[in-house]
Amino acid sequence: MTTVLEGNAWVLGDHIDTDVIIPAKYLVTFEPERLAPHCFEGLDPELARQIQDGDIVVAGKNFGCGSSREHAPIAMRGLGASCVVARSFGHIFYRNAFNRGLPLLECDWPKNTVKKGNRLRVDLESGKIENLTSNQTFQALPIPDFMREIIASGGLIPQVLKNQ
Repeated sequence: MTTVLEGNAWVLGDHIDTDVIIPAKYLVTFEPERLAPHCFEGLDPELARQIQDGDIVVAGKNFGCGSSREHAPIAMRGLGASCVVARSFGHIFYRNAFNRGLPLLECDWPKNTVKKGNRLRVDLESGKIENLTSNQTFQALPIPDFMREIIASGGLIPQVLKNQ
Protein backbone atom coordinates (compact mmCIF):
# COMPACT_ATOMS: atom_id res chain seq x y z
CA MET A 1 0.00 0.00 0.00
CA THR A 2 1.22 3.44 -0.81
CA THR A 3 1.53 5.45 2.36
CA VAL A 4 1.83 8.83 0.60
CA LEU A 5 -1.38 10.38 -0.72
CA GLU A 6 -1.70 13.54 -2.79
CA GLY A 7 -4.82 15.47 -3.68
CA ASN A 8 -6.70 18.74 -3.60
CA ALA A 9 -8.09 19.98 -0.28
CA TRP A 10 -11.80 20.38 0.42
CA VAL A 11 -12.05 22.40 3.60
CA LEU A 12 -15.03 21.94 5.92
CA GLY A 13 -15.75 23.35 9.36
CA ASP A 14 -16.10 22.06 12.89
CA HIS A 15 -18.64 19.51 14.13
CA ILE A 16 -19.50 17.95 10.77
CA ASP A 17 -21.76 15.15 11.95
CA THR A 18 -22.57 11.86 10.25
CA ASP A 19 -25.99 13.16 9.18
CA VAL A 20 -24.24 15.95 7.26
CA ILE A 21 -21.79 13.45 5.76
CA ILE A 22 -24.67 11.23 4.57
CA PRO A 23 -28.28 12.16 5.41
CA ALA A 24 -30.42 9.47 7.07
CA LYS A 25 -32.84 9.24 4.14
CA TYR A 26 -30.10 7.51 2.10
CA LEU A 27 -29.33 4.78 4.63
CA VAL A 28 -31.24 2.20 2.59
CA THR A 29 -28.04 0.89 0.98
CA PHE A 30 -24.41 0.20 1.76
CA GLU A 31 -23.34 0.60 -1.88
CA PRO A 32 -20.65 3.31 -2.09
CA GLU A 33 -21.64 4.35 -5.61
CA ARG A 34 -25.24 4.98 -4.49
CA LEU A 35 -24.26 6.85 -1.32
CA ALA A 36 -21.49 9.02 -2.80
CA PRO A 37 -23.70 11.43 -4.82
CA HIS A 38 -25.46 12.46 -1.59
CA CYS A 39 -22.34 12.96 0.51
CA PHE A 40 -22.25 16.42 2.15
CA GLU A 41 -25.40 17.54 0.30
CA GLY A 42 -26.62 19.42 3.38
CA LEU A 43 -23.48 21.57 3.24
CA ASP A 44 -23.37 21.99 -0.52
CA PRO A 45 -25.50 19.96 -2.97
CA GLU A 46 -22.71 20.26 -5.58
CA LEU A 47 -19.82 19.18 -3.38
CA ALA A 48 -20.05 15.44 -4.13
CA ARG A 49 -19.77 16.16 -7.86
CA GLN A 50 -16.71 18.36 -7.33
CA ILE A 51 -14.59 16.03 -5.20
CA GLN A 52 -12.28 13.97 -7.40
CA ASP A 53 -10.58 10.64 -6.78
CA GLY A 54 -7.67 11.15 -4.43
CA ASP A 55 -8.85 14.48 -3.01
CA ILE A 56 -8.44 15.13 0.70
CA VAL A 57 -11.17 16.30 3.07
CA VAL A 58 -9.85 18.76 5.64
CA ALA A 59 -11.99 19.63 8.65
CA GLY A 60 -11.94 21.22 12.06
CA LYS A 61 -12.87 19.73 15.39
CA ASN A 62 -15.09 16.72 16.01
CA PHE A 63 -15.46 15.53 12.40
CA GLY A 64 -17.88 12.60 12.19
CA CYS A 65 -19.65 13.27 15.48
CA GLY A 66 -23.20 12.03 15.87
CA SER A 67 -24.60 8.61 15.14
CA SER A 68 -22.59 5.46 14.64
CA ARG A 69 -23.61 4.94 11.01
CA GLU A 70 -21.00 3.14 8.95
CA HIS A 71 -22.54 4.73 5.87
CA ALA A 72 -20.55 7.93 6.39
CA PRO A 73 -17.08 6.52 5.65
CA ILE A 74 -18.56 4.27 2.96
CA ALA A 75 -20.02 7.33 1.20
CA MET A 76 -16.72 9.20 1.47
CA ARG A 77 -14.78 6.28 0.01
CA GLY A 78 -17.38 6.13 -2.76
CA LEU A 79 -16.59 9.77 -3.54
CA GLY A 80 -12.95 8.89 -3.96
CA ALA A 81 -11.72 10.86 -0.94
CA SER A 82 -8.28 9.44 -0.14
CA CYS A 83 -8.29 10.50 3.51
CA VAL A 84 -9.60 12.99 6.04
CA VAL A 85 -7.37 15.35 7.98
CA ALA A 86 -9.07 17.03 10.94
CA ARG A 87 -8.26 18.57 14.29
CA SER A 88 -10.26 15.79 15.97
CA PHE A 89 -12.81 13.09 15.17
CA GLY A 90 -15.93 11.63 16.72
CA HIS A 91 -14.77 8.41 18.39
CA ILE A 92 -17.22 6.03 16.71
CA PHE A 93 -16.65 7.60 13.28
CA TYR A 94 -12.89 7.23 13.80
CA ARG A 95 -13.14 3.48 14.29
CA ASN A 96 -15.78 3.02 11.57
CA ALA A 97 -13.62 4.88 9.06
CA PHE A 98 -10.62 2.62 9.61
CA ASN A 99 -12.86 -0.46 9.64
CA ARG A 100 -14.09 0.64 6.20
CA GLY A 101 -10.61 1.50 4.88
CA LEU A 102 -10.74 5.30 5.09
CA PRO A 103 -7.56 6.80 6.62
CA LEU A 104 -7.93 9.63 9.14
CA LEU A 105 -5.20 11.90 10.48
CA GLU A 106 -5.44 14.22 13.47
CA CYS A 107 -3.57 17.46 12.98
CA ASP A 108 -3.85 20.76 14.82
CA TRP A 109 -2.48 23.04 12.09
CA PRO A 110 -2.80 26.84 12.39
CA LYS A 111 -6.22 28.13 11.29
CA ASN A 112 -6.63 29.32 7.70
CA THR A 113 -3.38 27.74 6.50
CA VAL A 114 -5.16 25.16 4.34
CA LYS A 115 -7.63 26.52 1.79
CA LYS A 116 -10.01 24.87 -0.67
CA GLY A 117 -8.06 23.70 -3.70
CA ASN A 118 -4.63 23.67 -2.03
CA ARG A 119 -2.59 20.69 -3.16
CA LEU A 120 -1.72 18.45 -0.19
CA ARG A 121 0.64 15.53 0.24
CA VAL A 122 -0.04 13.29 3.23
CA ASP A 123 2.30 10.61 4.52
CA LEU A 124 0.21 8.11 6.50
CA GLU A 125 3.26 6.45 8.04
CA SER A 126 5.04 9.54 9.38
CA GLY A 127 2.01 11.84 9.73
CA LYS A 128 3.73 14.56 7.70
CA ILE A 129 1.31 16.81 5.81
CA GLU A 130 2.68 19.14 3.17
CA ASN A 131 0.67 21.99 1.70
CA LEU A 132 2.37 22.05 -1.70
CA THR A 133 0.49 25.23 -2.66
CA SER A 134 1.69 27.34 0.28
CA ASN A 135 4.93 25.46 0.95
CA GLN A 136 3.97 24.73 4.58
CA THR A 137 4.42 21.49 6.52
CA PHE A 138 2.33 20.21 9.43
CA GLN A 139 2.69 17.19 11.67
CA ALA A 140 -0.27 14.90 12.29
CA LEU A 141 -0.34 11.88 14.54
CA PRO A 142 1.04 9.02 12.44
CA ILE A 143 -1.25 6.07 11.76
CA PRO A 144 -0.01 2.95 13.60
CA ASP A 145 1.23 0.00 11.52
CA PHE A 146 -1.70 -2.28 12.37
CA MET A 147 -4.22 0.38 11.29
CA ARG A 148 -2.33 1.00 8.04
CA GLU A 149 -2.60 -2.76 7.43
CA ILE A 150 -6.39 -2.52 7.83
CA ILE A 151 -6.47 0.36 5.33
CA ALA A 152 -4.23 -1.53 2.88
CA SER A 153 -6.63 -4.48 3.00
CA GLY A 154 -9.60 -2.24 2.22
CA GLY A 155 -11.03 -2.43 5.72
CA LEU A 156 -11.29 -4.71 8.73
CA ILE A 157 -13.43 -7.47 7.21
CA PRO A 158 -11.24 -7.87 4.09
CA GLN A 159 -8.18 -7.96 6.37
CA VAL A 160 -9.69 -10.66 8.60
CA LEU A 161 -10.69 -12.73 5.54
CA LYS A 162 -7.20 -12.32 4.06
CA ASN A 163 -5.55 -13.51 7.28
CA GLN A 164 -7.70 -16.64 7.78
